[in-house]
Amino acid sequence: MSTATPISLVTGANRGIGRETARQLAALGHTVLLCARRPRDAEQAVADLAPGVPGRLVPYPLDVTDADGVRALARRVEVEFGRLDVLVNNAAINYDTTRRAVSVDLDEVRDTLETNLFGAWRTAQAFLPLLRRSARPRLVNVSSESGSLEHMSGGTPAYGVSKAALNALTRKLADELRAERILVNAVCPGWIATDMGGSGGAPVEQGAAGVVWAATLPDSGPTGGFFRDGEPLAW
Repeated sequence: MSTATPISLVTGANRGIGRETARQLAALGHTVLLCARRPRDAEQAVADLAPGVPGRLVPYPLDVTDADGVRALARRVEVEFGRLDVLVNNAAINYDTTRRAVSVDLDEVRDTLETNLFGAWRTAQAFLPLLRRSARPRLVNVSSESGSLEHMSGGTPAYGVSKAALNALTRKLADELRAERILVNAVCPGWIATDMGGSGGAPVEQGAAGVVWAATLPDSGPTGGFFRDGEPLAW
């Protein structure tokens, strides 16, 4: 494999934004490590997508709430590829639109944070050594404007708080990794017609394009930002 071929890993990539992000990165010629909690879901997504893209798609099982599993995959990627150029933290759960902060079960909130915040955090930590081996490392946290403090209102408590925390993590990582040239940004895909977003939203291709933009930024690109469609959003 040419060392010029970018190696990208996308979590939660068997459907929705993650799947389309994997497809678009592979269409750019990346080798994409397409991750899903269940091996068969990752394998099926690769089987569906691979014939239509010039890049390589490789299925991997990954549950971001399983610390041992995350570390094991990082070791496997090190052996098989030696580095990672792009990490897209996309895996997320529980768009809890019917819940309210005054009454939501905090066990549900805790479970949501375990995937949406801590899952991204532990995955970033596990793969940072491999990102440091890249000539152009990029880390993208797939967030949501529901995590924007400036525009936050009631409702969707677990999801909104988890994404606000993910945005804060983005700022922390970006500042700490700036000197190492690792660009770290959060991206809101917008309201997209997916299983989580429901019908009526924009096409999934549009939402994923903003993620791919952040994943393929030039070295002069921004870090520590929050974007949708390549344009800044209010924190």
